[in-house]
Amino acid sequence: MLKIAFHPIYQHPLPEKHRFPMLKYELLPKQLLYEGTCSEANFFEPVIPDDRYILQVHTAEYYNHLLNLTLDAKAARKIGFPLSAELIKREVIIADGTIKASKFALENGIAMNIAGGTHHAYSNRGEGFCLLNDQAIAARYLQKHQLAEKILIVDLDVHQGNGTAEIFQNDPSVFTFSMHGKSNYPFKKEESDLDIALETDSNDQEYLSILKETLPKLIASEKPDFIYYLCGVDVMATDKLGKLALTLEGCKERDRFVLQTCKDLGIPVMCSMGGGYSPDIKIIIEAHANTFRLAQHIFF
Repeated sequence: MLKIAFHPIYQHPLPEKHRFPMLKYELLPKQLLYEGTCSEANFFEPVIPDDRYILQVHTAEYYNHLLNLTLDAKAARKIGFPLSAELIKREVIIADGTIKASKFALENGIAMNIAGGTHHAYSNRGEGFCLLNDQAIAARYLQKHQLAEKILIVDLDVHQGNGTAEIFQNDPSVFTFSMHGKSNYPFKKEESDLDIALETDSNDQEYLSILKETLPKLIASEKPDFIYYLCGVDVMATDKLGKLALTLEGCKERDRFVLQTCKDLGIPVMCSMGGGYSPDIKIIIEAHANTFRLAQHIFF
């Protein structure tokens, strides 16, 4: 059975007209249930994890600043959310969702988190709507518990996974692959193990041909025993923060190819949703829902 991490805390109140579409975390599970892609049995509710799992990735100084709400104003501004105890609680629960989904992926081949994909969180700071790096935390959890040795992070959000690149920069046991817009935030990129920077307005054909050529070769050379997939839907032409030009169908084909590749090769995959900033919330929900529909179709 497809297992999906979700908690009501994911839908966090923000100031009016804030550009982050927090509403999607409420609407996406409802859509999946309404259309019958999922039932209540597919969802599980994460909790607050043990601090030690977070501290395997993030510095104690940074994490304590978050918990005590003592980040300086400049560091808080870089994150982009008003800091509160509830927001910090949300972030640690998202991380637990990704940890637990990783264990479900080992059992079932795939598992997912309605939220997560917080790849702009560095070991010692947050930025770009990301406070704690959920996939990095879960990757370390798997390795610490000897559930995986070589991990591949496939980051197909439109923005480079700069925090993830920094966290694993000197670690050959975790290979970081980021395919992103060249002219997008973050404007100072970090160095992933493999970065593919795409020109503005790259379309379905250009994007998919690069991905389909790159991913199988990468898996063959690195031989991962676990894959994290960050499937942001901000690659679409409709996205206001994106600068690429994929259609909804192109985004769906991207997900189909990644998930089918994992299934065919027998490599467990855990999916965090990542970004999506189309002005029409219905487009965001449809693009994210496609990922869950494909997971059900391909794996179950």
